[in-house]
Amino acid sequence: MKKYIFSRLIQLVPILIGITFLTFGMMQFAADDAVDILYEQSGSVAEEIKAAKRAELGLDQPFLIQYGNWLKGVVTGDMGKSFISGKLVFETFAEKLPATFELMLVSILLTIFIATPLGILAAVNQNKFVDYLIRTFSFIGNSLPNFFVGLLLIYVLALKLNLLPIMGRPNDFSSVIMPALTLTIAMGAKYTRQIRAVVLEELAKPYVVGAKSRGVGEWTILTKSVLRSTLIMIITLLALSMGSLLGGTAIVETIFMWDGVGKMAVDAILTRDYPLIQAYVVWMAIIYVMMNLAADLLYHWLDPRVRYSEGGA
Repeated sequence: MKKYIFSRLIQLVPILIGITFLTFGMMQFAADDAVDILYEQSGSVAEEIKAAKRAELGLDQPFLIQYGNWLKGVVTGDMGKSFISGKLVFETFAEKLPATFELMLVSILLTIFIATPLGILAAVNQNKFVDYLIRTFSFIGNSLPNFFVGLLLIYVLALKLNLLPIMGRPNDFSSVIMPALTLTIAMGAKYTRQIRAVVLEELAKPYVVGAKSRGVGEWTILTKSVLRSTLIMIITLLALSMGSLLGGTAIVETIFMWDGVGKMAVDAILTRDYPLIQAYVVWMAIIYVMMNLAADLLYHWLDPRVRYSEGGA
């Protein structure tokens, strides 16, 4: 297991370097200049002042030199300073990250607690009214974009019923309910359909038929055998959903003014604050690949049949 973890970590190094290179390159070849954006509110500014500012930020150096200096800073923990606020990028990112993780954690827990029983219920009642009803709602939920669901929840729960606050408030759990529900509806719909398919596949296997013929109760079969197999699929979905979830939080955080890294990234894109954008992409990539590695390890724990060779899975 230690060899497998070490080999996977080594394999992640070129992937992360490639991500940093592409991210840095796209920022450099953007149409708008960061210094022009910085001074656009100041009216007419002399080109000499702008050139001095570019020299101060290191933007006048060749691309590879800029990338090398930036990558060296990333490795040593120094990701530079924000072009707009002047604050250290890593400190800014670290301040915003807990809010995003809180939103992600609540969304994932809600998704699991809602989708798992609904998926199992639909499978057990295959082609019955309950199954058709759950499949219809899951289809609708999977079709709705996050921004539309968010605006709909704001209109119903906040404006009409006045049950929840529209904008995020510090240390107020009610503030996380609507943005978490926005993310949960789409994810839960997808998970419900997948769990239903896996449970139906398990229920048709010979060991389930044999257990039923021996008089084992259906509830015992579901909880002791079928649900365990379903957990492996849920972990797979969670790992694959991390990328879309991390990206989806940017839209949801902006709509609900949730002060996380997603909103920070959107604000940085609008102001062409390149160091913050690069930090967001790099750290999200690191988190994403580490989540996938954790999922691989959980496979081994949940299913002893899974074995890894020294070179990979």
